[in-house]
Amino acid sequence: MRILFAGTPEFAARALEALLAAGHEVVLVLTQPDRPAGRGMALQASAVKKLALAQGIPVFQPERLKDPATHEPIRAACAEGGAELMVVAAYGLILPQAVLDLPRRGCINIHASLLPRWRGAAPIQRAIEAGDAQTGITIMQVEARLDAGPMLLAEAIAIDAEDSAGSLNERLAALGARLVVEALGRFDELHPVTQSEDGGTYADKIAKAEAWLDWKQPAAILARKLRAFNPFPGAVVMLGGEPVKAWRGDAIPASGRPGQVLAADTAGIVVACGEGALRLTELQKPGGRRVTAADFLHGTKLQPD
Repeated sequence: MRILFAGTPEFAARALEALLAAGHEVVLVLTQPDRPAGRGMALQASAVKKLALAQGIPVFQPERLKDPATHEPIRAACAEGGAELMVVAAYGLILPQAVLDLPRRGCINIHASLLPRWRGAAPIQRAIEAGDAQTGITIMQVEARLDAGPMLLAEAIAIDAEDSAGSLNERLAALGARLVVEALGRFDELHPVTQSEDGGTYADKIAKAEAWLDWKQPAAILARKLRAFNPFPGAVVMLGGEPVKAWRGDAIPASGRPGQVLAADTAGIVVACGEGALRLTELQKPGGRRVTAADFLHGTKLQPD
């Protein structure tokens, strides 16, 4: 097919790469504007933009698409003989109905959950945080209502006990790339299935304020938050009188006053929670790098309370 592609992060770049390898012609790529990143906060192109430019594909980077005047590059790409379908993957901007109506065969989305569970911006993180046993990829038709369009293909994978949002994202990106290629290859024979409203949930965007761990919560919940917030925004705890990012840890049976340091040794820093305790094994001081608990304790005097 001749297609438009809309996406921004590495998750989307994996799908774009697979579509190109399968022989589809991408006539235009939409991706978010370059954003400041890194220590120097220099403008950085998205993973999708970098791939598109390397492949010689035109790139369009609108700040938003509310103004009909911004639709012209898309309209031109869909003109007679142009793109017939739009593929969306973690684009990050709302596509108005006027844009969805431009490709004559519509618009499909690669969504990182088993819909209708976890519609919205952060399905991978919310699935881990909730303790779900599985998640997956749904290829769906895009409609105006958020992630509520008819489903074309879906495939489940297990969420491993050690999965972080980063590792699960990697596996889902590979699955999404494979499924979208399959969807386009079988497009005329796929039958859209209306989503059930039973079991529908929304995956709100992760707010930085959520990063602070509340020791009054059960350790099992906090351990899931560590995994869900890795690599963004990173869970934050107070240790030794300063905020510290906590990247890895596990819930263990122990008791004490919530927030009380029960142990601090090479095996980890054990902090009592509302139920059980959390053993932190990978941490990061402000301005520092990620280190094991043993290395963290070399420069931080932390004694059990």
